[in-house]
Amino acid sequence: MEQTIRVGVGVYIFNPQKQVLLGLRKSQHGQGTWCPPGGHMEYGETNEQAARREVKEETGLDIDEQKIRLRGVTNDFYKESGKQYITLHFFCQDFKGDPQIMEPDKCAKWQWFDIDNLPENLLLSNQNFLKNHQLKEE
Repeated sequence: MEQTIRVGVGVYIFNPQKQVLLGLRKSQHGQGTWCPPGGHMEYGETNEQAARREVKEETGLDIDEQKIRLRGVTNDFYKESGKQYITLHFFCQDFKGDPQIMEPDKCAKWQWFDIDNLPENLLLSNQNFLKNHQLKEE
């Protein structure tokens, strides 16, 4: 069992209709769950740089790291894999492009969801975030 705590980022991207972008995971970690674009922070990156890079790698969307906001942090222990993550959750309303599947081995599809009608099978870090936060800008 892995004894390292990793740092992850997740970016809730909202379209003009106030829907949020979620991807259906194919990779072993969280397979079959929905989550916003995100991934691991790399050495030397700022929080915002990691968020921008992960969004670009996974969706092809361009976001401005000056226009994303950190909205919460979760400490997530995945029992099935023994992995633990500190996850930084960002909100973003300003993006360029249309979401594409850039990593077909990791994501089956991207879909826009009404914030009041999210799928039930969310990734653990997103379930934990939504226990204490709402998906709306304040």
